[in-house]
Amino acid sequence: MKPVCNICNKAFFCQSNLIRHLRSHTNEKPFSCDICNKAFSRRPQLVIHLRSHTKEKPFSCDICNKAFSLRTTLMIHLRRHINDKQHECDICHKTFILRSELTRHSRTHTNFCNKAFSQRSHLAAHLRRHTNDMRYECDICHKTFLHNWDLTRHLRTHTKEKPFICKVCNKGFSDQSALRTHLRIHTKERPYACEICSKTFARRPSLTQHLLVHTNEKPYACDICNKAFARRSDLTAHSRTHANEKRYECDVCNKIFSQRASLRIHLRIHSKEKPFTCDICNKAFSQHSSLKIHLRTHTKDQPYVCDICNKAFSQHTHLMRHLRTHTKEKPYACDICHKAYSQSSELTRHLRAHTKDKQYACEICQKSFAYHSSLTKHLRTHMKEKPYTCDICQKPFTYRCLLVIHLRTHTKEKPYACDICPKSYSRSDELTIHLRTHTKEKPYTCNVCQKSFTYRSNLTKHLRTHTNEKPYTCDICQKPFSNRSSLTYHLRTHTKEKPYACDICPKTYSQSSNLTIHLRTHTNEKPYTCDICQKSFFNRSSLTKHLRIHTKEKQYACDICNKTFFQRTYLMRHLRIHTQEKPYTCDVCQKPLSDRSSLSSHLRLHTKEKPYACDMCKNSYSQSSELTRH
Repeated sequence: MKPVCNICNKAFFCQSNLIRHLRSHTNEKPFSCDICNKAFSRRPQLVIHLRSHTKEKPFSCDICNKAFSLRTTLMIHLRRHINDKQHECDICHKTFILRSELTRHSRTHTNFCNKAFSQRSHLAAHLRRHTNDMRYECDICHKTFLHNWDLTRHLRTHTKEKPFICKVCNKGFSDQSALRTHLRIHTKERPYACEICSKTFARRPSLTQHLLVHTNEKPYACDICNKAFARRSDLTAHSRTHANEKRYECDVCNKIFSQRASLRIHLRIHSKEKPFTCDICNKAFSQHSSLKIHLRTHTKDQPYVCDICNKAFSQHTHLMRHLRTHTKEKPYACDICHKAYSQSSELTRHLRAHTKDKQYACEICQKSFAYHSSLTKHLRTHMKEKPYTCDICQKPFTYRCLLVIHLRTHTKEKPYACDICPKSYSRSDELTIHLRTHTKEKPYTCNVCQKSFTYRSNLTKHLRTHTNEKPYTCDICQKPFSNRSSLTYHLRTHTKEKPYACDICPKTYSQSSNLTIHLRTHTNEKPYTCDICQKSFFNRSSLTKHLRIHTKEKQYACDICNKTFFQRTYLMRHLRIHTQEKPYTCDVCQKPLSDRSSLSSHLRLHTKEKPYACDMCKNSYSQSSELTRH
């Protein structure tokens, strides 16, 4: 009697095979690497893994002498020598590495088309195509089949019959093999293991496809442009780009696709169908590939590894983008101005600067948009419509995307991770902007002075220096500002609000940048150094002012007497001599003064404070000028 697994009832020829199988349920890994402590369920996997440490490559190619650590990798490599096969068939001119393969091949030729087959049953089925012996016909769509079982399976696409039922979840399937694969979801059985990284798979084709990740093998090459692909289906799709073959049309929007699968996925945009659901968090997706990528956020699986710095990624596209940080490659070039970008999305944004194509105009404010969807979203700003509400805090939003982003403030989810540093973000645009700190890219250029900026908002602010536009006005004193942040800072002069507090001393500030500069007085950090005299400063503006001492530059001139000054503040103080303006008032005696330093000096008359002491005689003074005279 065959040994049977008591968990999934699978039968085995011998007890050792059952013991090995049980580890797929228990996740037991008794074979451990002495070097890195990585564990494996089978001893052969450990033996193969050890070669990654010893660099042993026992399998060698007889043609080019290249060595491999795995037999399977060698077999995949041999496909590279497809044009170096010395034994040729006289009938179809197909070539083979071994004479025995040619002999076996020669026996399979038919009298019709010289096509060759590896199995006699396949040859028999093929012969029916020449004799038009497609004996099994569908009564509904008249499609014909070589085999009765093919017709039976096909009929279920019309009847929607799913006779093979899963006993665990009652899900139905149209054929036995699909049910067998599905059952592995419940049993957690993944019998196909990668010998390189120990990753396991429920289906053998998935393992075969995965091995190409390690070998970088692309066995399917295009006959026209020689571009190579890892999967036959990718080659088929690519071939249609040469033939301009686009056969599948969407009945809703008339968009045409080269593959039926692409049309099927596209139709879900219209139907809002999301048939692929995550078993862990119930999030739904329109494509199975999207679900697979999403699952890696739960499993932390990162199968794509950079050969240069060993950083791992969950998606192949993320690895490709990361590699460009090493190669500095910018494959996406603008056809108009030839500016190049590392990401296609950045090129798309850039192209809009050339086209100025904004055909959808708002009837209320005449603002125009490149896309109809953008106009629809914009109209909600007039109607104050906010149809999307957060289920947690009931906050309403104008757009669905804003709701999705907002929900991450509750879940703390940050799905957009930087490939270069460990930083992650809740929004894709935040990641895009952050990446520019690594690439030093400044895609937004001023058409007036050609100055470039990292962010679009900075360019918008900069343009106002040319136009003198100041659209933000203070409601209290009517002072206008060129940007919203300046208005926000200004309002604090009225409200006396200082929300940024120093953790070391009780001092508070109205701007975060001022707090940052202040903290350096505690740490004594002076990151800005003069290249001429090596003097260091707490902030950049102090360095800029200091440099004018060396350059003798006095760019601020008085319009009344033409006197020039190094700094704007000096000019403003000087102008009060002409205007007789005295905006600073003493709280004790109400005396008006023209500048803040004069007020500080005056206050010492009331406080009797004398901070300036003589080092020789210990006399002290309230003002530095008095000490100098002394």
